[in-house]
Amino acid sequence: MSWLNDFPALGSKLLSEIRRAIDGGFRDFTREHGEALENFFEPLREFLLLSERLLTQTPWPLVIAGIALLTWLASRSLKIVAGTVLTLLLIGVFGMWDDTMKTIAMIFVCTVVALALGLPIGIAMSRFDRLQRWVSPALDVMQTMPSFVYLIPVVMLLGIGRVPGLIAVVIYAIAPVIRFTNLGIRLVDKDLLEAADAFGSSAWQKLRQVQLPLALPTIMAGVNQTIMLSLSMVVIASMIGVQGLGQPVLKAITNQYFAMGLFNGLAIVGIAIVFDRASQAYGKRLQKHLEAQHG
Repeated sequence: MSWLNDFPALGSKLLSEIRRAIDGGFRDFTREHGEALENFFEPLREFLLLSERLLTQTPWPLVIAGIALLTWLASRSLKIVAGTVLTLLLIGVFGMWDDTMKTIAMIFVCTVVALALGLPIGIAMSRFDRLQRWVSPALDVMQTMPSFVYLIPVVMLLGIGRVPGLIAVVIYAIAPVIRFTNLGIRLVDKDLLEAADAFGSSAWQKLRQVQLPLALPTIMAGVNQTIMLSLSMVVIASMIGVQGLGQPVLKAITNQYFAMGLFNGLAIVGIAIVFDRASQAYGKRLQKHLEAQHG
C-alpha cells in the first residue's frame, strides 16, 4: 500500500534529463540568436535612455511644471495637481529625485510599449472569438505566474541590464491593456454599430469613430492597471539592473537599512497614487463626456 503514501512521480534521473534538455536547448538558442535579439531591442534601449536623460537632465522646476501640466490636462483637478507637486517636492527634498525620474522614465516606456502591443491584440480579440479563446489562457498564465519567473528567460537571453528588466515589466503588466481593450469594444452598444453600418461605415471607420471612442473609458482602466503593475514590478526588476527607486529598496533589504527602504518605498507609493488618481480622473471625465454626448 506504499503507493497511497508515495505519489507515483517520475524518477529523479528522468526529471534531471528533462531539465538538462530544456536548459541546454535554451542556452543553444541564446548562443545562436542572442546577438540578433540584442540588436533587435536596441531601439527600445535608446528610447529608454532618451527618456531618462530628458527627465534627469532637465531642470527640476521644469520637470515639476511639466508633470503638473499633464496631471491638470488629465484630471482637471487642482487638488490632484497640488498633491502631485507636493509629492515631487518631498521626493526631491529627501534626495530621491534622480532615482524617481529614472523610475518614471521606465514606467513611461513600459506603458507606451504595452499600449503599442496590447491595443492591437485586444482589438483583434474583440473581432475574432477564436483568437480570444486562444489568447485568454495565455493571459491567465501571465497574470498568475510569479513575477520572479519572468526574470529567468530574459536574463538568459539578454543578460543583465535595462532592456531585460523593461521586457520583464512589459510582459508582467501588458495583460490588463489587452483584456480591457477587448472588453471595452465588446461592450459597445450593438444599436450604435448597426447605425454605423446603415450609414455605410467601413470596418476601419466603425472601429476608429465608434468603437474605440466609446471603449476609451474602459481602456483607460486597463492603462491604469498596467501602470500600477509596472510600478509593482520595478523593485523586482532592480535585481537584474533596472535603475530607479527599486535599487535602493533592494539594497535596503539586503543590508537591513530600514530608513532607506521606508523612504524609497514611500516614494514608489507616492508616484503610484499620483498616476492612479490622474488616470482615474481622466477615465471618469471621458465617461461623463460620452454620456453627455450619447445619452
